Amino acid sequence: MKFLSRAGTPLPMGSSVTTAGVNFSLFSRHAEKVTLVLFQPGQESPCAEIAFDNQKNRTGDIWHMLVQDLDRSMRYGFRIAGPYDPKGSGHFFNERTILLDPYCKAISGNEKWGKPRLRGKKKKKKKEIYPLRSLIVEKGFDWEGDRPLNIPMKDSIIYEMHVRGFSRHSSAGVSNPGTYAGIVEKIPYLQELGVTAIELLPVTEFNEDENTFRNPENGKRLKNFWGYSPVSFFAPKASYAVDGFEGAPVNEFKSMVKELHKAGIEVILDIVFNHTAEGGQDGPTLSFRGLDNTIYYILDRDSGEYKNYSGCGNTFNCNHPLVRNFIIDCLHYWVIEMHVDGFRFDLASILGRDQDGEVLSNPPMVEMIAEDPILADTKIIAEAWDAAGLYQVGNFSSNVRWAEWNGKFRDDVRAFMCGRENTVAPLATRIAGSSDLYQHNAKRPFNSINFITSHDGFTLYDLVSYEQKHNQQNGEANRDGDNNNINWNSGVEGPSRSIKIKKLRARRMKTFGVILFLSQGTPMMTAGDEFCRSQQGNNNAYCQDNEISWLDWHLVKKNAAMVRFFRLLISLRKRHSIFRREEFFTSDDQSLNQDIIWQSVRKGREDWSRSCKALAFFLSGSSDSSERDNAFFVMFNGALQTEKFEIPKAAPGHRWLQIIDTAALSPADILSEEEARPVLKSQIAVAGMSAVVLMGKKKEKV
Repeated sequence: MKFLSRAGTPLPMGSSVTTAGVNFSLFSRHAEKVTLVLFQPGQESPCAEIAFDNQKNRTGDIWHMLVQDLDRSMRYGFRIAGPYDPKGSGHFFNERTILLDPYCKAISGNEKWGKPRLRGKKKKKKKEIYPLRSLIVEKGFDWEGDRPLNIPMKDSIIYEMHVRGFSRHSSAGVSNPGTYAGIVEKIPYLQELGVTAIELLPVTEFNEDENTFRNPENGKRLKNFWGYSPVSFFAPKASYAVDGFEGAPVNEFKSMVKELHKAGIEVILDIVFNHTAEGGQDGPTLSFRGLDNTIYYILDRDSGEYKNYSGCGNTFNCNHPLVRNFIIDCLHYWVIEMHVDGFRFDLASILGRDQDGEVLSNPPMVEMIAEDPILADTKIIAEAWDAAGLYQVGNFSSNVRWAEWNGKFRDDVRAFMCGRENTVAPLATRIAGSSDLYQHNAKRPFNSINFITSHDGFTLYDLVSYEQKHNQQNGEANRDGDNNNINWNSGVEGPSRSIKIKKLRARRMKTFGVILFLSQGTPMMTAGDEFCRSQQGNNNAYCQDNEISWLDWHLVKKNAAMVRFFRLLISLRKRHSIFRREEFFTSDDQSLNQDIIWQSVRKGREDWSRSCKALAFFLSGSSDSSERDNAFFVMFNGALQTEKFEIPKAAPGHRWLQIIDTAALSPADILSEEEARPVLKSQIAVAGMSAVVLMGKKKEKV
């Protein structure tokens, strides 16, 4: 086929539709020759190849071309010619390979989950080849006036979920299981639960069939279920859409965001800028490696080998100026065009490494994200560590815009709830907002993303039901997954018929919830924890595309009492600003009006000793604004035996109401203030591994 072409323009990057045709723009500094390769839909062989003229079609390091009268359904890719010297100069050019456009907004070739297209005739042994091609996507979507919700971080309640796993199980009862549309069908549930944001595991295109391990129990090939292996940073995962073809996933994703916004729920993306699916030197060349390997990746200057701070074979060169621009362009696209509300940056400490992998004191990439005007109202959350041992929780960035996954909150709370020694003081620090981590650089309590569980590790139910990981089905002889889980099985490993064990586990889960939602900071929970979802003790279910990872919605009914508890607990947090402070508590012990007063079991007496396992705190009802709130007295018992706590006197004209007792059976475990009975005693018995919460309320006039 013959096509007319013109010089085109260097910006915008990628493919863009104009009245004159389609403009293509691509960066490659060290390329010697660039060719645009065009495909008709459904065809493996190119229908045309158009070479870029080094003079006419190049501005600096940008290669550009406008192709006239081009059918928008055409697929495209690029051939790049240049030096091939992986162990010398580091260049990886290969003109035979057809590369994806790193700026493309949609990709063809993997439209159906787990069913990649095969190229060539089927012989005795199928050879799986993934002919991924870039698609031309035209703008045009009716947002119906949709605008960002801009829910303050202090008021946010984040619900981490996997798009496919959330609604894939037959029990989900949705028309389109495992899709963006499936999430939309579950919006009423999310609203009733009370979360304000969903945080989606990676939704940019990845190859779920790259995993080479097999389940030793049935021999089935395992998947890359989680998707932390980006093929593209712009294109939404096609197989998460009902219709994965012709760029339709873009609009389906937009529709999901629009409907969630209508329901008052924000969308945060877990985004993976630390590495790509190209892996090490023996990995597939899909895009970046073949476009300009020395620019996009951190390489050893002597050997040309990839430096692997991600644990996935390569490390994205985030602080190269060109890569910084690419990342900002990507974030702009998801905010401007896709209307997302925030990002959680996977292994974000890699954003702070320089082009040699050294840790920078003030990384330009981290600063650019925080100071970017387009992202000014966007939530930015760092997983403040990487796979090479760099741990920066509390020190990721001094910029107040950055929030962090607070791994120390997770660990300290778990340790207390395992009954370990020397855990009361750390627990108090976490409940108070982790001032030790965030106050020193003028951050606020809500910069701490508090969590007990996440996708990575045990579910909440498994945390109280297993002491050892059970990852045998991952095909790695149980070697994978973290060995330091800070967990306790409540006395029996795995499922138990014992009523005593079941009650203890339920009590511990509810107590975990009370700590999470009544602590200062921004709470994040993992989807399904509220209805006791289990992964059968697997703490690294990244490869399990089955009932291990899919949410079993039968549990919502089976464990309705636990769902009710979490729903009312979330509602309590949302109603009372005292749990959502903007400032840290004052530390002036001489103040007569302290906002928080700590004690152990004796009124007015603190006990920070190693052996102590009891902690209580009194919230006076003042806040860091002009707003007043109810007073609260919260008690935690990390021991197995019951403890009696002395309670402070209620304020004049007030009385205490007991609203939570995690050891009680539903519905007595959590009550509204209308249902709650006054506390008439000066002491409260708190069962082992449980929490009791009192709320102060004015006495009614007779």
